[in-house]
Amino acid sequence: MKKLVFGSFAAVLALSACGAEESNGGGSEGEETSTLTVGASNVPHGEILEQAKPILAEQGIELEIETYQDYILPNQDLESGDLDANYYQHIPYLEAQIADHGYDFANAGAVHIEPMGIYSKDIASLDEIPQDGTILMSNSVAEHGRMLSILEAEGLIKLDENVDKTTAEVSDIVENEKNIQFETEYEPALLVQMYEANEGDAVFINANYAIDAGLKPMEDSIALEGSDSPYANLIVVQSGDEENEDIQALVDVLTSQEIQDFILEEWDGAVIPVEQ
Repeated sequence: MKKLVFGSFAAVLALSACGAEESNGGGSEGEETSTLTVGASNVPHGEILEQAKPILAEQGIELEIETYQDYILPNQDLESGDLDANYYQHIPYLEAQIADHGYDFANAGAVHIEPMGIYSKDIASLDEIPQDGTILMSNSVAEHGRMLSILEAEGLIKLDENVDKTTAEVSDIVENEKNIQFETEYEPALLVQMYEANEGDAVFINANYAIDAGLKPMEDSIALEGSDSPYANLIVVQSGDEENEDIQALVDVLTSQEIQDFILEEWDGAVIPVEQ
């Protein structure tokens, strides 16, 4: 990878002189160890990576985790080489970012799904949304299809049947009996604040932000995306790095039974491991 950590030259000479053969925990002294720097959303991605860190250390890979509170910088930092990989985005978002910015990125492996949820302070189900009611959505157009698909599954709207639901936008709604108004100008991280301030009749919130704010998607949402979602969160790397041994080791650990069990126990269905 781009970042390698070697024992200091002086230390190597000293060990050679005294014939030391002690282990340093990641292999014998003098062995090359590697460092992977991975950018991630704080929750759950960062916490999952923390669980993977000691497992990777046993394989001689030091995992450095850089956490982000937005969806833009992790891809910029991956492109610049400040990161070796990032872990926060799903396939439709990645494809949209590549189309918009020309990134030369590759999917190294899917890890988990975070079901999208819709939340409200005033209503207990989507059936209760009033005529001309307002639903707040993020300004991430790549997420609009999955949000609108939830509303369609709940019978509130109907999308153009000729449109791929993963790329659907508000303009693709062909039936909207309640004349629901959609506000789509909000940064994803701000939607929790909009919900807490009781803005709109309902608010779509990504699971990572909901969990980070103390919400429990399985209990607090009024509708939640199903487990058959195509929006699996990925390890993303620069093209060509997906075959790197350290990246493959990272993906193997993140999809191992140990990490899958941790995800299920920690988030009780609010985060779902991808079936391998």
